[in-house]
Amino acid sequence: MNEKRILIVDDDDEIRELLEFDVRASGYFVDTARDGMEGLNKALNNTYDLILLDVMMPKMNGFDVCKNIRQAKLAIPILMLTAKGTIDDKTEGFDCGADDYLVKPFDIQEVLLRIRVLLRRNQIVEDKTALSDEVLKAGDIEIFPETLEAVIVNKKVKLTPTEFEILYCLMQHFNNAVTLATLLDEVWGYDSDEDVRMLRVHVGGLRNKIEPDTKHPKYLHTVTNVGYKLTPFGEG
Repeated sequence: MNEKRILIVDDDDEIRELLEFDVRASGYFVDTARDGMEGLNKALNNTYDLILLDVMMPKMNGFDVCKNIRQAKLAIPILMLTAKGTIDDKTEGFDCGADDYLVKPFDIQEVLLRIRVLLRRNQIVEDKTALSDEVLKAGDIEIFPETLEAVIVNKKVKLTPTEFEILYCLMQHFNNAVTLATLLDEVWGYDSDEDVRMLRVHVGGLRNKIEPDTKHPKYLHTVTNVGYKLTPFGEG
């Protein structure tokens, strides 16, 4: 198995060195950056399998780093590690294209778990792309695994890897309710109260991209006390 390459971007020397030691000890190749601009330059000019990204940094904050990485059409999984832990902060991170979010102070074992899950999920996306060039289509919705894009009634939208996995899972079960537990298992690989909250934030971001009117969803519906249902033909 090829050694996975991880970039750690954090201006706090103590945190960056702790992460570097533990991540390397877990069998990964590790590169580091001390500010947002250095992190962005490394991300754009090297190949990594995952990025650990702080938010509050000199020269360029993590949100802008993440946004620029996504604008460059790089689908590298990004795990944000930050002291900014409000729901608005998390929503901003996900809107910029982050895949996961942990609030400082964090447990290093939790970081390593999230890394394994994100790498596993990214491999699943790559495998889907390698095994099939076919477009998955139902009703008004088409999704393209190779480019992580969706087309809804001739409108093309770019999805984050997490949004793609959520939509892909729902497309596999369209017109049927999919439980939160099933979505969490498909997307994150494990279940916790925190991840239910993150799932809801990601679903909100997905709705913003595919729904003509988010207040009156046409395609992505909440099923109370169960989970979500996708109706690609626009049925309520």
